[in-house]
Amino acid sequence: MEDKEIVDLYLKRDENAITATKTKFGKYILTIAQNILGSVDDAQEVENDTYLKTWNSIPPTIPLKLKTYLGRISRNLSIDMYRKNTNEKHGGGNFEALIDELAESLPAQDASPDEALDSAALSRALSEFLKSQDSDKRVMFIKRYWYGASIDDIASELSLSPNNVTVTLHRTRAALKEYLESEGIAV
Repeated sequence: MEDKEIVDLYLKRDENAITATKTKFGKYILTIAQNILGSVDDAQEVENDTYLKTWNSIPPTIPLKLKTYLGRISRNLSIDMYRKNTNEKHGGGNFEALIDELAESLPAQDASPDEALDSAALSRALSEFLKSQDSDKRVMFIKRYWYGASIDDIASELSLSPNNVTVTLHRTRAALKEYLESEGIAV
């Protein structure tokens, strides 16, 4: 089923929209959640919450790219659950490690690194930086720091060694830091 057809089901308030979403995007949603949370049970809960949130938000929202829309919902719900689990001292995942990797390449502010990512100026600069990178670097960066993919998964998908991915990400973060500083964003 095409994305537009699925969105149309949501607009008609047809419950088959959820089944169609799960069929087409369930693995994608679950992967994002599991990468951030490190727990199958928590990831499944986020997957179900993603369907509910999507049901409640379409309409009025009509997403242009359903996959991106679902990915954002899943990621945000996963981060919220991660924070809740961390505050309650139970939870796993590698989200904190991802933020630590980026911390030295992001602006030093009162906000935590993940909150700093949400600022409009930083978002624009990050987007421009990524556009200037070759496709493999951009894919690695987004898979690692947006979707929370492991180094091994990225290496496998791009037919590279894990060491190559690690080194490339390290160099990309260093280049990002240099770029942000050249744009007048204090790091």
